[in-house]
This record gives sequence, C-alpha cells and structure tokens, in this order.
Amino acid sequence: MATPFTESGAVDEAAALKLAVHLLEHGSHGLVVSGSTGEAPTLTDEEALVLLGAIRREIGDEALLICGTGTNYTEHSIELTKGAQEAGADAALVVTPYYNKPNPAGILAHFEAIATSVPELPIIAYNIPSRVVVNVPPEQLAEIAKIENVVAVKQANNDDLQPIPGMDVLAGNDEIFLRTLEIGGAGGILVSSHLVGPQMREIWDAVEAGDLDRAREVDATLREVYAAMGVTTNPIPVKAALAMTGLIPTDTLRLPLVPADAAQRAAVKAALESVGLQPVKQ
Repeated sequence: MATPFTESGAVDEAAALKLAVHLLEHGSHGLVVSGSTGEAPTLTDEEALVLLGAIRREIGDEALLICGTGTNYTEHSIELTKGAQEAGADAALVVTPYYNKPNPAGILAHFEAIATSVPELPIIAYNIPSRVVVNVPPEQLAEIAKIENVVAVKQANNDDLQPIPGMDVLAGNDEIFLRTLEIGGAGGILVSSHLVGPQMREIWDAVEAGDLDRAREVDATLREVYAAMGVTTNPIPVKAALAMTGLIPTDTLRLPLVPADAAQRAAVKAALESVGLQPVKQ
C-alpha cells in the first residue's frame, strides 16, 4: 500500500489507516507496508514500524500484514525484520540487495542470515531487477526456497515468470497478475488494486473457481489502468490517482520522487475514467 504523507511530508497515519481499511474492504486479502509503493527508501525504520503497528491495531488479526524489511545491508535487514515481527507483521518482504550488486553466493547468504534470525516468520523474497540491478533467476530462487522459512517470491521480472519449486509465486507487476495465477501462482502484490481492487479480486476468485474465461474478460478491462500505473515511476501515478479519487488527501511524495506532471496526470485520469472512476479532484 501507498504511504500517505501530509503536505509537509510527514507520515499521515490517519489517512494510512483509512486507506488500509479501504483496501481490505475492496478486494485485498492483505497489505504490504513499507514496500516499493510505500516509498520504503525514504521511510525511517521508526516510521515504518510505527505505521505497521498502527495498521495492525486498526485491522486486527484477520488480514495478512506484510512489512518490507529488505535493505542493502544484511545486518540492517535483520534488525528491521525483527522489529517488524515485534510490531505485528505476519511475514517480511525482503528485496534483493541493491547497489552492492552481490553475486549469487552473497544473495543466498543474505537471505539465509535474515531467515535464520527470525525462524518463525515467513519470508517473501522480492526479485525486481529493474530497481536493484541484479536479477535472481529461477534456478537461484529454487536454491533460496530451500531455506525453511522463505516461502514465496514476489516476481517482478516478467521474463522469468514460472513456477519455483518450494515457493509460492506472487505477481510483482500488475500486467502479469492473471498470467501468474494461470501458472499456479498464489496471487500478487499489486499497485492497481488500490483503484480496481474488486475487479482484481474477481480475477483471483474466477481462477480459483476454474473460470479462466471470466478472469481473462475482467483482466482485459483493466489494461489501461495497469499501463497508467507505469506511466512514470511507481508510486507517482498511483498517488496521483488516490488523491484524484479522494482516497488520500494529497499526492505528496518524498524527494527524490516528485508528483505527476500534467501529461502523466492526464493518462491517470483517462485510466480512471475507463473503469468508471470519476476523479473528484484534478
């Protein structure tokens, strides 16, 4: 989920709690706090964990609550993962270390160190080479899956989408959500679900019921929304959309991210209108 900020750039906890409840009431099985869409790189550990705890208290224990705890320093990731567990996370989302550009042995050691530090907490690996430079190919993910509590991968490399032995596969990009389900994946950690959550839940429900024709029919209606959420760097478009629809008070981001420009906002507005969502703010 996106992290709402006030116009001054502070975490808007009240808006975040409202958004969390909205997402769960509109199709999502659970939430990820402090992930890419939540602007994790510019949240302090304290901000992330305080927000996580507040959302846990707000939504109760029924919905799945995941916290992004991956950094490019293993010891930092361990401490943040322990903190997330204490604050009420059901699982941790751990991205491949960025900038350091670790080799395969280093990536495996990174996940082993984090997983063994919290042996009872499920870990979701996060493969997103577009942001971290390093790709973790399917055969390496299969090795990581041998770590007992690494249970899933958020796959944000469309070219490498395939089943991974020992891991649930979650779509990391909206446009491969249906394809992920079709290959036996467990679901997705998504952006467009902020706006078209009921429709994306219908896709999931239809696949579960064996009705692929219906799933494909619904998915086809959402393609413009998927595209608009990638018109510039995430979460710029989704924050613009959330502010346009009144789901958050403002589309404030933290530098180095800046709000959508006029052309990007026009693309977002058109996508909202394509699914019957009328912006209340321009």
